Amino acid sequence: MFDNLLLGFSVALSVSGLLYCFLGVFLGTVVGVLPGLGVMATLAILMPITFHLETVHALIMLSGIYYGAAFGGSTASILLNLPGTANTAITCLDGYPMAQKGRAGVALFMTAVASFTGSIIGLLILALCAPLLSMIALNFGSPEYFTLMLLGLLAAGMLSKGSHLRSTASIFIGLFLGIVGTDISTGVQRFTFGQPELYAGLPLVAISLGLFGLPEVIANAGRKDNVPLVQGQITIRSMLPNREYIQRSIKPMLRGSGIGAFFGALPGTGSLIAAFASYVVEKKSHRDPSLFGRGAIEGITGPEAANNAATQTAFIPTLTLGVPGDAIMAMMLGVMLIHGVAPGPRLITEQPDLFWGLVASFLIGNILLVVLNIPLIGLWVRLLKIPYHMLFPAILVFICLGVYSVNYAVLDLVLVMMFGALGYAMSILRLEPAPLILGLVLGPMMEDNLRRTLMIFRGDIWAIGDRPLSMGFLLCSLLIVFLGFVKSRRSAGLKTVQRG
Repeated sequence: MFDNLLLGFSVALSVSGLLYCFLGVFLGTVVGVLPGLGVMATLAILMPITFHLETVHALIMLSGIYYGAAFGGSTASILLNLPGTANTAITCLDGYPMAQKGRAGVALFMTAVASFTGSIIGLLILALCAPLLSMIALNFGSPEYFTLMLLGLLAAGMLSKGSHLRSTASIFIGLFLGIVGTDISTGVQRFTFGQPELYAGLPLVAISLGLFGLPEVIANAGRKDNVPLVQGQITIRSMLPNREYIQRSIKPMLRGSGIGAFFGALPGTGSLIAAFASYVVEKKSHRDPSLFGRGAIEGITGPEAANNAATQTAFIPTLTLGVPGDAIMAMMLGVMLIHGVAPGPRLITEQPDLFWGLVASFLIGNILLVVLNIPLIGLWVRLLKIPYHMLFPAILVFICLGVYSVNYAVLDLVLVMMFGALGYAMSILRLEPAPLILGLVLGPMMEDNLRRTLMIFRGDIWAIGDRPLSMGFLLCSLLIVFLGFVKSRRSAGLKTVQRG
């Protein structure tokens, strides 16, 4: 591992590696600070740029945006009571009350420390567990990959924050969209309508921008009022915590890092569930739970550590198994496939410079984030004053330029508008667009592995149960469906009791 890390740092510490790492974490911090942009929309906008870069540099920049947004999203949560990203929504509960009491600087500083701690612990688990998991995954065949992807989709549908039925519906829409293109086995064109641009399937960039970029513009374009900031200037001196805050934060940060590392590696859960789970654990284990919601430091450091640890370990199933745990990882997987890199158990052995270079860049990027977030708090505060009606027209221009620059096809712009309308309609109907991306990316891979499985077993689909790993994944899928059903019944029962 020492030799591998040296190889990784030789890649990450190169001039290009440092440049794209800095660019990624800086843009990610800006995205996290400005509420309303969103990580998915930003990744979709910048994805076309990465097609002109080397694969490792493209992934370093996109990954930096991902964990940079998780790092910086708490700034708007603490100062404005508006989460910069969905993952930092829980930080509003205690961060904003601390800011109202004049302790915004302390809250921001401890958030940076907790985020760095969670990221480093998650990074260590990634470096230790990913090679071991890839060795186990070398024994996977088509049946195992099919059942594992089925497990991932079911987890995304049943463990989501919203309605299970709506999330499952989004997944099915994504699976249907994944059918578009050329059938690999027969060469038949499916739902291409005679358009050569669709022979390779629907473009991931156009769909991502349409679903995540345009709805944000439509929803926020009419906003002209910026939320007033917390009064008072935030200085470096006001950010230094006392000994009590440090002592109260150590155990929550360690617990939150463990919770985040666990949930981040599970398909379908991610950092949002990890942050909420950490907050619940801290509130239950505290000797005075009534402090939470009124400015408890434990309600900030625990969830922030969990959030950032989960963003690191989310790369474990994506890189070692080729199965993304959430929509952001699905977009990462799509970028790798476009670059001709097949994620899976052989990635670490066949392309160690890519894997270990990415791991090393995580460490460098998190150090850069601490350097950026603490001294540049004044800059982030000024960014929050940018009027929305000036910000979103520029985003719309970048969306159009980014889509057209990939294939230089007018059809891609039409698809962006079509999926923008679909994304806005889904937001009105409260359908989550993220599961749709998972279904779109995993659908063709599931179909391919299912066909291979049927060929191996000569059409007997029930023979999957004869393989221990496949049977284990199927049992986990049934357990997730059962738990989701029980959760839905409990929620329905609580609503009935409240109405009564």
